[in-house]
Amino acid sequence: MVPTLIVLGLLVIGFVYFSQVYADVLWYNQLGFLEVFVTENLSRIGLFVAAFLIMAASVYFSLRIAYRSRPIYAPDSNVQDNLNRYQAQLEPIRRLLMLGIPIVLGAFAGTAASSQWERMLLFFNSESFGQTDPEFGLDIGFYVFTLPFLNFLLGFLVSVTVISGIAGVLTHYLYGGIRLEEKGLFTSRAARTHIAVLAALFLILQGVNYWLDRYATVTSSSGKWAGALYTDVNAVIPTKAILAAAAVIVAVLFIVSAVIGRWRLPVIGTAMLVITAILAGGVYPWVIQRFQVVPSEFSREEPFIERNMEMTRAAYGLDGVQVTDYGVEEVPQEGALNEDGETTANIRLLDPNLVSDAFSQLQQFRQYYQFPEILNVDRYEIDGEIEDTVIAVRELNTAGVPAGWINEHVYYTHGYGVVAAAGSTVQPDGRPAFIQSGIPSTGLLGDESTFEPRIYFGEESPEYSIVGAPEGATPLEIDRPQTEESDQEARSTFQGDGGPVVGNFFNRLVYALKFQSTDLLLSDQVNDQSQILYDRDPVDRVEKVAPYLTLDSNTYPAIVDGRVKWIIDGYTTTADYPYSTQQELQSATVDSLTATGVSTALPAERVNYIRNAVKATVDAYDGSVDLYAWDDEDPILKAWQEIYPSSLQPYSEMSADLMAHVRYPEDLFKVQRELLARYHVTQTQPFYSNNQAWAVPVDPTLEDGERAVKQPPFYLSLQMPDQESASFSLTTPFIPFVPEGQEPRNILYGFLAADGDAGTGEDGVKAETYGALRLLDSSGQDSAVGPGQAANLFNSDTEVSQELNLLRQGASEVISGNLLTLPIGGGIAYVQPVYVQSSGDSSFPVLRRVLVSFGEQVGFAPTLAEALDQVFQGDSGAETGDSENVGETPNDPAAPPAGEEPTAEPTEEPTTPAEPGTGDPAADLRAALEEANAAIQEGQDALAEGDFAAYGEAQERLDQALQRALDAESRLSGASGDAGQ
Repeated sequence: MVPTLIVLGLLVIGFVYFSQVYADVLWYNQLGFLEVFVTENLSRIGLFVAAFLIMAASVYFSLRIAYRSRPIYAPDSNVQDNLNRYQAQLEPIRRLLMLGIPIVLGAFAGTAASSQWERMLLFFNSESFGQTDPEFGLDIGFYVFTLPFLNFLLGFLVSVTVISGIAGVLTHYLYGGIRLEEKGLFTSRAARTHIAVLAALFLILQGVNYWLDRYATVTSSSGKWAGALYTDVNAVIPTKAILAAAAVIVAVLFIVSAVIGRWRLPVIGTAMLVITAILAGGVYPWVIQRFQVVPSEFSREEPFIERNMEMTRAAYGLDGVQVTDYGVEEVPQEGALNEDGETTANIRLLDPNLVSDAFSQLQQFRQYYQFPEILNVDRYEIDGEIEDTVIAVRELNTAGVPAGWINEHVYYTHGYGVVAAAGSTVQPDGRPAFIQSGIPSTGLLGDESTFEPRIYFGEESPEYSIVGAPEGATPLEIDRPQTEESDQEARSTFQGDGGPVVGNFFNRLVYALKFQSTDLLLSDQVNDQSQILYDRDPVDRVEKVAPYLTLDSNTYPAIVDGRVKWIIDGYTTTADYPYSTQQELQSATVDSLTATGVSTALPAERVNYIRNAVKATVDAYDGSVDLYAWDDEDPILKAWQEIYPSSLQPYSEMSADLMAHVRYPEDLFKVQRELLARYHVTQTQPFYSNNQAWAVPVDPTLEDGERAVKQPPFYLSLQMPDQESASFSLTTPFIPFVPEGQEPRNILYGFLAADGDAGTGEDGVKAETYGALRLLDSSGQDSAVGPGQAANLFNSDTEVSQELNLLRQGASEVISGNLLTLPIGGGIAYVQPVYVQSSGDSSFPVLRRVLVSFGEQVGFAPTLAEALDQVFQGDSGAETGDSENVGETPNDPAAPPAGEEPTAEPTEEPTTPAEPGTGDPAADLRAALEEANAAIQEGQDALAEGDFAAYGEAQERLDQALQRALDAESRLSGASGDAGQ
C-alpha cells in the first residue's frame, strides 16, 4: 500500500502542477500572447538543463576521478583508522551519493541559472546603440547586452570549478589521496594532477574576470561621479590587465607542475599573484587617488565629469531639453493675460485628488459601484475645443456585493459607465460640471450607442467571474440600474472573448484547482459557453504579456474608438549604460501622493537608462491587450522585438483617436526632473561645485505634521512662452538646492514642461513635438516667488486668513487643492482651488473659492476670473473656464451645507441662486460674523451641558451665518472690482 500511496501522491502533485501550467497556456493563448509564455519557459528550461548538466557532470567526474585514483594501500595511523571507519559507513550508499550529490548541486545551479533567462535572450538578440563609450570605444550595446551575460557565465563557471574542486579534494582526503603525516602534507600524484588542473582552470577564469573588470569600470557608481574616473583610467584599468596576464601565467605554472610533479613554481606564482593583487589592485589606486587626485580633484576629474554629464543626459533623454531664459515679471499689469488665452481657459480648478467623494456621492447610485481614490486627467474635444477633463470609470465594488459564490462570481461581474467632468470649471454651487454621467451613460463623450460602457477589466475587478451563455439564454449578470431612480436592475450577458472557455469538465476542473473552488466545478450556472475572466487588473495583464517592461504607476481610462481603454506606459531600463548616473526608481518617483498611500511609486530598482518604449492598452470590456512600440529607436526594445516578433505592433498601427489620448508618462517625468535638477548645468565647473543645483519643492499643501515630500507633477494644457499654441503638458517647478537639514529657499529657479500631445488627427502619425522638454530658467533672479512662498502669501493675507479661519471654526472643513504653477503674463502665477466640506456623513468637497498670486499680489474670489481680475488691477484680460459663473454663486442661507448631498436626487442643472442682499455688504458681513460667533458660543455651551439637540440647532444657525458671510464677502469683492474698473 505504501508504494501505491506514494505513486498516487506523486500523480496528484503532478496533475496539480500540470493544471497550473495548462491554465496559463489557456490564458496566454486566449489573449494571443502564447509566444511570450513559451519563449520565457523554454528559455528557463534550457538554462536549467544546461546549468544542471554542467554542474552535475563536473561534480560527478571530479568525485569519480578522485575515487578511482585513490591509493590502494595506505599507511596505518589514527587518522587513517578514522577515515577507514567513515569509508566503511559510506560504502553502502557510496554509489547513491556519487549520483545524488551531483544531482542536488546541479538542481541548485539550474534553478539559479534559469532566473537569468532575460540576460541570455538579450545576449543572443543584441542590438547596436550606434554610440560608443568614450573610454574603450566599444558600442554601448556591448555593456547593455554582452557584458552582463558574460559576467553571469563567468560567475557560473567559477562556481562550477570551485564546487567541483571542493568535492574532489574532500574525496581525495577521505580515501587517502591527501593526508597529514609527520613530515607534512602528503598528496598522491593523481591528487596533485587533479588539483593542479582545477586550480589552473580557476586561475584562467580569474584572469578573464580581471579582463572584464576593466570594462565594468565605465558602468561603476562607486565614485563621486558615475563611470571610469582618473584613478580608474590611470591605475585600475592598467593593473587589471596586468593581473589578468599574471593569472594566466600562474595557471600555466600549475599545468607544468601537474606534469613535472613539483609545486614550488605554482606556489611561488600564487603568492606573487596575491601580493600583486593587493598592491596593484588596492594600494596603487589608493596612492593615485590620495596623492594625485584629491589635491587637484577638479583638474584631474574634469574630462571624466564631462563624460558623465553628456552620457547621463543621453541615457535619460535629457540631451534635447529646450532651455529658455525667463525673466520673471513680478508686478501684475492690467490686461497682462491677453496673450495667454489658451492657458487661462484650461487652468484646472477640479483637483483629481480631492473630487473622488463628489463623484461617489453624485454618480455612484449603487453600493456595488465605486470610484478610485484619485481620478485621472485627460483631454477631450468639446464643441470643437480641446478641454482638460477629470475622468473615472464606475467600477464594481466587491465589498458591496451580497455574499455568496453565485453573487460574487456569476451575477455581479462588471462595473458600468464613464464619468467625466470639465477640469476648468464647476457648477455655480461648486460641484463638478459633469460632461459624461448618469445611468445609462450619457453626455458629450457619447452614450451606449457610440461606446461600450461596461467595465469587466479594471483596477478593482473581482478575482474571477464566470460569464457567457448560449444564444437565447436568460441573462444572469447584473448589468446596471434600469435608470438612476429605478430600484430594478437590468441584466445582460457578456458577448466578447475575454477569457478561457470553461464549458468542458476538464477545464472546469483545472480552474477549480487554480482558484480552490468546488462551486466552480459543481455549479449549474456554468454552461458550455462559459468563460472565466481573471487577472483583470490592466497592469497585471500587461506585466504578464510583457515581463521585460517596467510599468508606470498611473494607469488611466479613455474612450477610444467606441471602447473604454486602459492606457499604460511601459519602460525599458538598464543599469549598464556607461558613465550614466544611477537612480533608484522608487525614491525618484516618491511624492506627496505616494507618501500618503493614495498612489504608488515604482519598485526599488536602480537604473541608469530609461525609455518610454511601449504604449499599452487594455480593453475594459474584453481585456484584450495591445502593445505598441512607441520608441522604435530604442535598442533594448528592438532586441525584445527580435525575441517576441509577434507581440508588439508598430505605433503606426495606432488609431488617431488613441494617439489623441496618450500622454507623457508621469513616472518617467519624475525620474527626469530628479536628474535635471542637477544636470541642467552644462559647464563642468559649476556642475562640480554644485552651486547651480536645483531641487523639486516640497508640496506646500501638506498639513502640519505630515512628512515633507516632493510636490507631484501636474497635467495641464498650457502654452509655454516659446510655443505657438497650447499643448497638454506635464509640469513641475524647481527651487534652489539646499543641503538636507537646512531650510529651503522657496524661490522659483526653473519650470519644466513635457509636451504630451502626440495626436495629429491621422492614424499612426505621431506629433513631432511630442516629448519635447521645455525648461524656463529664471535662476538669474532671486526674487521670483516659489510655490512655498506663494502658499505663505495665501496663508498670511489678512482677508484670506480671516475668511478661512472663520470657515474652520464651524462644522465645515477647508481643504486646499493642488497648487498649480503657471508661466503667464510674463511672470509666474499660482492658482489654488479652495474646497469646503461639511461634517455630514454624505458630504463631499465642493469648490468655494480660488486663490491666485502673481508676484506679491493675492486674489481670493468665488471664481478664477474674479480672482485674476483682483490681482491684475481689475482686468486680467483672461478668458477662464469659469467666467460664466461670475455672480452665480449660491446665496440662499437655507441651501444644504457645502458639499453635502441634498435629499432630492442630484441633477446637473445649477441651483437657481437667491437674490443677493440689498443692504450694505460690509454691514451684512459684520452682522453675519457676529451671529456666527454667537452660534459658536451657544453650541459650546450646549455641548458642555450635554444638550445635543440645542447643539445641532446652533450648528444649523452657524452654517446659515457662514453662508451669509460668504455672500456678503462676495458682494463686497464684486463692488471693489467694479470700483477698480
